[in-house]
Amino acid sequence: MYELKTKENDNSVLEFIEQVDNPKKREDAYKLLDIFTETTGHQAKMWGTSIIGFGSYHYKYASGHEGDAPLVGFSPRKANFSLYFATGDENRDKLLEEFGKHKTGKACVYINKIADIEVEVLKKLIIQSIEFLQETYPANN
Repeated sequence: MYELKTKENDNSVLEFIEQVDNPKKREDAYKLLDIFTETTGHQAKMWGTSIIGFGSYHYKYASGHEGDAPLVGFSPRKANFSLYFATGDENRDKLLEEFGKHKTGKACVYINKIADIEVEVLKKLIIQSIEFLQETYPANN
């Protein structure tokens, strides 16, 4: 049976951020930590070895696959920051139009630095993602 690699754990978020080599990226990681913590009201937790997640929800797909994931999160990768928001909500795309310089992947939004984005739109993306996931997976409320 398939087992998720990205699970919530007790590794230190602050120690993880301190390992970011680039001082500017490390500073932005702390700013994101503050923004996500303040906006979500959740304590930051490590998920796997490199994702800082906030809150959690349990999902179950029609295929029977199920698991737990953070409501939102981010990761300071070498090339850029990966921001994790819910997919599937049309409001996400509308907000991303106002977000600033970014790229999107299947499930991630990538930014180079906080100075490239609108922080107020980031907060709206965080809230929208949490509301969407709590409506989609109501057992977690």
